[in-house]
Amino acid sequence: MSAPEEAPKIFSVMDARQPSEVPLDLSNAERLSLLYRLPILFAEESDVRSLYNLIMSKVVEVIPGAKRGALLVFDPDSGKLALRSSIPSDDPPISRTLIIKAAASCEGFIWSAEDEIDPSASILEMGLQTGMYAPLIWKGSVMGVLCVDNPRRGKPFRLEDLQFLMSVAHYAAAAVQNHILTVNLERNAKTMEHLLANFSPNLRDQLLLKAREGKLEPGGVKSDVTLLLSDIRGFTKLTAGVDSAEVVDMLNEYFCALVDAIFEHNGTVDKFIGDAILAVFGSPEPDEDQHINAVNAAIGMQKAIVRVNKERAARGAMTCHMGIGLHCGEVLHGFIGGRERLEFTVIGDTVNKTSRYCDGAAGDQIVVSDVLGEKLKESYEMAPIATETKHEGIVDGFRVIYDSAG
Repeated sequence: MSAPEEAPKIFSVMDARQPSEVPLDLSNAERLSLLYRLPILFAEESDVRSLYNLIMSKVVEVIPGAKRGALLVFDPDSGKLALRSSIPSDDPPISRTLIIKAAASCEGFIWSAEDEIDPSASILEMGLQTGMYAPLIWKGSVMGVLCVDNPRRGKPFRLEDLQFLMSVAHYAAAAVQNHILTVNLERNAKTMEHLLANFSPNLRDQLLLKAREGKLEPGGVKSDVTLLLSDIRGFTKLTAGVDSAEVVDMLNEYFCALVDAIFEHNGTVDKFIGDAILAVFGSPEPDEDQHINAVNAAIGMQKAIVRVNKERAARGAMTCHMGIGLHCGEVLHGFIGGRERLEFTVIGDTVNKTSRYCDGAAGDQIVVSDVLGEKLKESYEMAPIATETKHEGIVDGFRVIYDSAG
């Protein structure tokens, strides 16, 4: 496109934002049939490029004397008009001067070379004789421009032709907007799918409801939660010299079973850290049974390890054992990031302390903090255990006694 020059001479101007006061010429059966069918034709196009080509081909097909045409749509990233379809495809009839005029004024119009005293360079270059330009408008905003022309026709297009082009432009604007909404919905659905993959089905449903109501926003809250950290014992030594693909397959097999146990007890997977899993109970939604749920999840995870080990041993694959530590306390928890990319996380000293109890748990053991143990002593059989840490000395806790085969 060349730079805009002197304003073109136009006539038969129609405000694209207002209903037309000119009666639509319904004597042309082909046009009338097309107007009836356009919404259906546009709705059937699932591919946006095919939609653009369909719009262009139908316009040139039905308007008498229209030999060429172009459809331009504002690019959401650059904010500039971008060519989406043209006839012919290799030589788009684009006059920057006339297209900008239609977009800026929100008006459809007819242009004729015979009225021009000093036509722009782009008009001279393309040899335009007469053309029509109609903006695509949706809810008062210009989305693009639809134009047709004839490089050889001396007689200008008629007012009825312009009105028909304006009608098609309105249909096209609605169709383009529908595609944009569909793309946004698909993008949002993928974002939500990624975001909610770490939540149990019950929590997922609650969060989806919040998202539909526009209440799922970035930000954190402080409250007491229960944290669970699991870790495969001797993982580095176990996997030394093993092909990385085999290690990944092993972790995926174990993690699938472990995550199921977490979800079964209303837990949320905060993150995977190598061979470790950090899960939280009582977030993002409050749970008055979070302490019980967390321990039951830990027991379920240890039973899952036993089950997976049997299956792997039967086919000669490597097996492992896991230690689990639990602690409860106040954390900052919630969704961080922007609207397009949210991540759930928990932050606070409680997370660090949970890792101490995980470190103190041997393979097949579940160790809870003394604080959590006091809350659970009436519900589980436990034995005192002391864990020596590098920076905090001896840390007291309890080992949960459970039946791994039960």
